[in-house]
Amino acid sequence: MFLRHSSFLKSVLLYSFTAFGGPQVHIAMMVKTFANKRKDVTEEELMEYNAFCQLLPGPSSTQTVALIAYRRGGVPLALLTLLIWIMPATILMGGFSFLLLYIDTKDLQSKLFSFVQPMSLGFIVYAAARMMQKNVNHLATWAIMLGSILVTVFIKSPWVFPCIIFAAGIISNFSNKRIPGENPKHLKVNWNNLWLFAGVFAGAGILSEFARQSHWEHRRIFNLFENFYRFGSFVFGGGQALVPMMFYQFVSRPKTPWLTQAELLTGYGMVQAVPGPVFSICTFVGGMAMSSYGVGWQLAGCIAATIGVFLPSTFLLLLLFPLYQNLKNYVVIYRALEGINAAIVGIIWASGIILFRSSMTLDMSTLVVAGLTFCMLYFTKIPAPFIVLGWLLLGWATH
Repeated sequence: MFLRHSSFLKSVLLYSFTAFGGPQVHIAMMVKTFANKRKDVTEEELMEYNAFCQLLPGPSSTQTVALIAYRRGGVPLALLTLLIWIMPATILMGGFSFLLLYIDTKDLQSKLFSFVQPMSLGFIVYAAARMMQKNVNHLATWAIMLGSILVTVFIKSPWVFPCIIFAAGIISNFSNKRIPGENPKHLKVNWNNLWLFAGVFAGAGILSEFARQSHWEHRRIFNLFENFYRFGSFVFGGGQALVPMMFYQFVSRPKTPWLTQAELLTGYGMVQAVPGPVFSICTFVGGMAMSSYGVGWQLAGCIAATIGVFLPSTFLLLLLFPLYQNLKNYVVIYRALEGINAAIVGIIWASGIILFRSSMTLDMSTLVVAGLTFCMLYFTKIPAPFIVLGWLLLGWATH
């Protein structure tokens, strides 16, 4: 399997080292790398995968990458791809938990990553423009897209994404133009993933409580895995939604905090400058929570938190995607895709607006970097990872 899919896995590895900017930028890079260049999926399929993942708890861009691999090589390739995708980010964030006292994160961001945010804006505009061409083509889809932009920009809630997608699917069902083809192929649903998900959830909770009540010396590692497995099972809205949950669980709730508020916010700042999933902040928090027990236990904390937060979304993805593919053959679900795709375009546009408002100023350098990034993506065949590397090197050279 590795040899047969070696080219795809190399692309995933390169992508994992250069995917800065959060989930919406990740989608833009997937469009460029896996749809336009490699043809692993079409843009329409990629939109559909991302829309489906927005309805699930957990990291949406991670799940979308796994679905691309699942289509190519089934569950084994999906799991291997997932491991390759999260590996660079989790190693970096775990390393930061050991090096926190020895590095100047503000200096790192002001030098190497100085052009990353305006570059991210260029990626977002590229993804939105490409996807809009194929998915926003009449009055109803325009209305859904504009409504999604307004709701995403002005309503700050992790539940906004699944709510927008659900509402868009209902609206597009008022059209009778889209109907599924004849003789649809049904996929086999592996219900064992449901029992695995529920079994690990229950087992982690029971073991965590038993360790706490029995006062095991290193009970915190069991509590840590249960906490992050629960987070990965229920959190919507991406890695940003994890921060208040972790603050309550590890900083404000315990009599003796597992880490300080300053350390948690430092980790959140670090993850913005790291390629890969924002959920890798959990690796950092897991390491910091176990740092008082020594180096070995700190490393165990990094591993337990990483496995805990990514495992439930993997179980749910592999269970629900075949079920979704079967349901899609029904008219009501099939018609919903038109509105859902338009809503995703709106969410991507809104993410660019939010990024610009929250972290950038309207100056010439921002416009130049964003504009050049868009032009290189739209009008050239330069691979997306090389564009990212170019801006990183330029940022280091000019500061």
